[in-house]
Amino acid sequence: MRGDISSVPEGERFDLARARPGTPAIMAVINRTTDSFYESAATLDEAITAVEAAASAGAQIVDIGGVRAGRGREISVAEEIDRVCPTIEAVARSHPHVLISVDTWRHEVAEAACRAGAGLLNDTWAGIDPKLAEVAARHDVGIVCSHTGGLDPRTDAHRNRYGLKAGDVVDSTLAGVIDLAEAARAAGVREDRIIIDPTPDFGKNTYHSLRLLRELDRFAATGYPVLLAISRKDFVGEAIGEVAPSDRLYGTIAATALAVEKGAAMIRTHDVRATADAIDVTVAITGEAAPRHTVRGLR
Repeated sequence: MRGDISSVPEGERFDLARARPGTPAIMAVINRTTDSFYESAATLDEAITAVEAAASAGAQIVDIGGVRAGRGREISVAEEIDRVCPTIEAVARSHPHVLISVDTWRHEVAEAACRAGAGLLNDTWAGIDPKLAEVAARHDVGIVCSHTGGLDPRTDAHRNRYGLKAGDVVDSTLAGVIDLAEAARAAGVREDRIIIDPTPDFGKNTYHSLRLLRELDRFAATGYPVLLAISRKDFVGEAIGEVAPSDRLYGTIAATALAVEKGAAMIRTHDVRATADAIDVTVAITGEAAPRHTVRGLR
């Protein structure tokens, strides 16, 4: 088994405090949907198999989502709960060392997920439901503070407010996630349970997303752990050319290595093994960690 799961004390799950620059944690995407843009684990059995593979490849966190981020048919609160909570319960039993995240913006889903065993609320829609932070505080779990430029959930980045290439997207995004972090603290969430996410592609065009990665160190300098969710996203495809999500792995890995060097503390990915390799090489180059196996030329 790769990653740091094996070093977690027996009976304990991965703690958010272990995710920091230099030793970034891997968050595996587990989509309990039927219409995700890249891949789905549409049944409970498929989801458990995906979690097993992710944990074996080095994921310390699994992010379970029941609603496609983009446009699609309406998913009710009840249906979202039915999709994610049985999976959370099963993973909590079968992989107690893995931290379970739920990708939701609804406080009702968050409440049910925490009761099922989730330890992190991945709010990808920037606090659209302020009660989400109250749920995090009540259950003493983590929360991700993201930035979407004021978009409603499941809407596209058309006619965003920054112009085509405006550099102030970084200032606006940084201010937005800090405001949400402060609101979470005011709601009672512990500071060491708060993560910030600049959220490339959400409310941003490709120029904006690239600029955010270029200046990711500004987010890391806040002291909050930075989550980067860039796996096979549109800005990666547009940087390469006109390529589909299935052809964006190499570009994603290049962006991941840069993000790790600039201080990302958590990487959300569909491709755990490739991401783990990229992290290992990057932190070995930067000197943040030793190579895992060094015998060449030494014996």
